[in-house]
Amino acid sequence: MFHLNTILRRSAMTMLVVLALFTTFQSFSGVQTKDLTNWASDQIKKNSQTVVIKSVGLASKFMFFVNGKRSVEASAVKSTSPIEEAIDFSKYPTTSVVATGYTAGIESTGKDENHPSYGVTYSGVKVKRDLYSTIAADLNVFPIGTILFIPDYGYGVVADKGGAIKGNKIDLYYETVHDVYNKWGKKTLDVYVIKMGDGKISEEEIATMNEDKSMQVFRQQILGEKS
Repeated sequence: MFHLNTILRRSAMTMLVVLALFTTFQSFSGVQTKDLTNWASDQIKKNSQTVVIKSVGLASKFMFFVNGKRSVEASAVKSTSPIEEAIDFSKYPTTSVVATGYTAGIESTGKDENHPSYGVTYSGVKVKRDLYSTIAADLNVFPIGTILFIPDYGYGVVADKGGAIKGNKIDLYYETVHDVYNKWGKKTLDVYVIKMGDGKISEEEIATMNEDKSMQVFRQQILGEKS
């Protein structure tokens, strides 16, 4: 019996490694979590084990039982779900805004690449298009440091302002004029207020948010224009 339990535990651990590799693979291949679930269940039945799979936040939690006792446990991130489905944004307040796109260039800021403050926002941080991008807003409505989630764009951190940005208007940063017109343009939509700012933001804070490991599965979705 001891040898049987040892074999079963080792089999479970082996499948956990395979599941982890499969999770990484599915983020690139488009294989759905339900396919992973069905495969895991079939394999576990063959090894006389029981599996319980639960969704917990962004992850599916796998619990393996050997002879009725929990043996091992692991989680796999649901990387194929759109961020709007994977994260419950309904708990955040919404507000309607008019959102336009802008660049750091002369067409939006009047500055060219030779200007000493080219690409530098009012807060002092550099413009950035990332998981958390720098955006501009009326600071009386959304203070510096405010984090919004903008559907079809991603997270925006208020780091800049503009003379023409008054009231519920925001400017979303893009790297090129082509992206501004082809990926956004001008839209009226509801955005989610994730956090109201306190009037300041730093490069380190934005970098920390963009390096959050739990968010990396959404990088390709949000930054689809990048390889």
